[in-house]
Amino acid sequence: MLKRQSPGAPQRSRDPAAHGAALPMSHNDSRSFFNLSQLVLSAGQIKPSPALKHSKITYFEVEIVDVQSKKQICIVDKVPPASTILDVKHKFHKACPQWYPSRVGLQLERNGPFLKDSISIQSLAVSSIITLYFTDLGQQVGWTTFFLTEYTGPLLIYLLFYIRLSTIYDQVESRKNFRHPVVHLACFCHCLHYIRHLLETLFVHKFSEGHTPLKNMIKGCAFYWGFTSWIAYYINHPRYTPPSFGHKQVSYAALVFLMCEAGNHFINVALAHQTNSGNRTCFPSPTYNPFTWLFLLVSCPNYTYEAGSWISFTVMTQTLPVGIFAFLMVIQMSLWAQKKHKLYLKRFYPEVRRKAAMIPIIF
Repeated sequence: MLKRQSPGAPQRSRDPAAHGAALPMSHNDSRSFFNLSQLVLSAGQIKPSPALKHSKITYFEVEIVDVQSKKQICIVDKVPPASTILDVKHKFHKACPQWYPSRVGLQLERNGPFLKDSISIQSLAVSSIITLYFTDLGQQVGWTTFFLTEYTGPLLIYLLFYIRLSTIYDQVESRKNFRHPVVHLACFCHCLHYIRHLLETLFVHKFSEGHTPLKNMIKGCAFYWGFTSWIAYYINHPRYTPPSFGHKQVSYAALVFLMCEAGNHFINVALAHQTNSGNRTCFPSPTYNPFTWLFLLVSCPNYTYEAGSWISFTVMTQTLPVGIFAFLMVIQMSLWAQKKHKLYLKRFYPEVRRKAAMIPIIF
């Protein structure tokens, strides 16, 4: 028989914790603990929150000082380290609108060279404050404008003399005197020369974004326009005397002129192709085009062909003004060729060391 518990007897507690025993873990609790452990072990190192990650950026202050008076013009503040000299010029232009970027010349030292626009500010910084000396470069023009203006003038001026305006020549003499064929040929060659220059300026040459002072363009135009007026006046004059050796002298000289013009064009195309392709590791090499074979002898064949054009034009027309102009052009281009040859020696020494600058052996 089962024994009934008396109502008065005390009931035993069923809570094990009351007697000091451990609490049994339920199935759900053990599963949650296991998942949490696996998550911690698989997570690895805990990454900081993006909100807690800060990047410390140091800004520079650029002090612009006049190179002559040594007085402070302005301070360009909050200049990021990645900024360039061109960026500083733009900010300086906002502070001083009368000086636009192409007119501003900045130097690290008073007697030092002008800093290039591509130089970074961080490379110049010794401290957080950078002092740069300002020089007003004057009115500036772009290189494309410079060459288009310089070459358009001779083309138009020569044509004005060729049509023999009444304000230039006596109309009675112009109608009486017969024009020698070399006069028409000279006009064709002269126009061809400057048309080639204009087309190459627009479509072949790749100029930098730099500028040149306006006074340089004025001097260049005065030189080319003045000599063109002198040359065209004598060649198109009604009393012009043809060359001494007649047709042979004119024909051979014209043939050399056309060859030099073609060679000059192909050399400029080769140099422009090298610049556009970005291959500046080696000196331009001759191609299947025979006009580029001059690269084997000289480092500046474009100047060689340019000098040949004016020398042959002198022989073809047999006039003193053309001879003087050709002589001055040869001297000027030889100086340019020597300067460029020195730069080539620094960059392409093995390829250029046995070449002349413009004319083999002589230069």
